[in-house]
Amino acid sequence: MEFLSPFKLKSLIPDAKITTEFSVEHAKFYIALVDRLQKTLSLNDALIVQIALNATAAHFLLKPQMPKSWFFDVSHECVYSDIGKIFQLRTTEHSVSAMVIESGLQASLVMILSQECRLTETKKLAQFETIKVMHNRLAPLTVERKVNVA
Repeated sequence: MEFLSPFKLKSLIPDAKITTEFSVEHAKFYIALVDRLQKTLSLNDALIVQIALNATAAHFLLKPQMPKSWFFDVSHECVYSDIGKIFQLRTTEHSVSAMVIESGLQASLVMILSQECRLTETKKLAQFETIKVMHNRLAPLTVERKVNVA
């Protein structure tokens, strides 16, 4: 089976440019995400698998990013960032769902789960693209326990 991620070649580490086997470490990360997503999202299994595979590829194969928090409003609630946890990112115009795929001390790399995230009039992120944001931009979900992102 072959999986193609949506990530641009220039954003990947050199190891991603060669054929890579799915390792035990990749499998553990992927399985943990699938388990968490099935408990959190109201989606069909195919979309959960697609989200988990893209998140696994991003976690292991993307180059490090600098935070770009200025696109998003500060959250007024303190949150705990954890891999696989889903948050809202809010701009002045809208909010989108995003999942943490890498959590650091002050910032997290998140993957956009909504169809798109408009950052400015000319710049937007598509579903499954990633952006690194400071933790104070992560807002808790304001909907039921299970979320529909599509």
